[in-house]
Amino acid sequence: MMVVGVLTLAVAARGSVELGGLTSAMVGAGVACFGPFIGAIADRFGQRSTLLIIGTVNSVALGALAWIAFSPLSDGVMLAASFVVGATAPQISPLSRSRLVGVVQTKLPREQRPRTLNATLAYESTGDEVVFVFGPVVVGLLATQFGAWAPIVGAAILTLIFVSLFAVHRTSPPARTAEQQRTALAPVTELWRPALLITVFGIFSVGMFFGSMLTSLTAFMQDLGAPEQAGLLYGAMGVTSALLAIGVTWFSPKFTLRYRWLTFAALLSFGGVVLQTVADTTGMLWALALLGLGIGPLLVTLYGFGAARTPLGRSATVMTMLGSGVIVGQSLAAALTGVVAEHLGTNASLMLPLAAALCALVSGIVNWFVTPAGRLTPSTGPITVA
Repeated sequence: MMVVGVLTLAVAARGSVELGGLTSAMVGAGVACFGPFIGAIADRFGQRSTLLIIGTVNSVALGALAWIAFSPLSDGVMLAASFVVGATAPQISPLSRSRLVGVVQTKLPREQRPRTLNATLAYESTGDEVVFVFGPVVVGLLATQFGAWAPIVGAAILTLIFVSLFAVHRTSPPARTAEQQRTALAPVTELWRPALLITVFGIFSVGMFFGSMLTSLTAFMQDLGAPEQAGLLYGAMGVTSALLAIGVTWFSPKFTLRYRWLTFAALLSFGGVVLQTVADTTGMLWALALLGLGIGPLLVTLYGFGAARTPLGRSATVMTMLGSGVIVGQSLAAALTGVVAEHLGTNASLMLPLAAALCALVSGIVNWFVTPAGRLTPSTGPITVA
């Protein structure tokens, strides 16, 4: 709701798809600068105090942005406010993953960890699918019924209430002592290993797909005279995406993560090709449903690689790197797609989701060579990746 709501707000309030894309990009820039930093703070000082402070500031920033959009203040002020919104994004999804991975590591027998971790990441990624796909549907409904300000105000209220509840939940990891910080945290240099970086780039490509798809879809619906309905149409992708993402739990162990990355990135690329043939709303619905078959399980797969490649004690940091990668990719692609749609037209903008899918496929090919044959053995127990 935050990223898409900012896009919808800017287009409705200022009348420019290009400005809408730029405001989303500023949200992404804020996340890129501070998202992993928030995760690192949570790893050191605990999630509770970190989230209570960040959630409150983010809620205030969202409310301020909703007012600024319709005020006489300049576009530059709106862009700056969007950056603050991104910089204070609470990172709930990656921090939730970090908590659950910790529970799997500490509460279950070692032999049960791989299957449980796979099911947990599938559940979490399906939650992400609901967020990234049906969030725009909620934005579309609120914007249609109450105005473009409503999704941002709604996001501010949800953030203040539910981030606070999540922060104080009993599963919140406590702050580490100075001794624990010295012995239970891997060196920062471990975060720059090629295997982890290619995973971050792969999930960044997924974010680029989300941003370019939604923005080009908005341009497509604007041509039909109903840009505020783009989020509703976008929900078609969410149905197939969420179903197949949760279905990852039942995949054969022989269908390993390395194969899944290539398979579903290829399926996403094929859907991107089909997208180029769309001429009406019905065709767009079918194309989005096909794209959903690739994007859901691909997201689960990438988080699986991220969990397997997490250095000791850096779970929140890695998960926020991955979560930030999605949002940064989404925001930057939204900005670029907005410029392309404004200056080159809708058909040109519809090529960018295909480009994002191809980036995911290329990174999957690189990962094939980076990933050694056999099994990775992280702290969660063996996870078959090759």
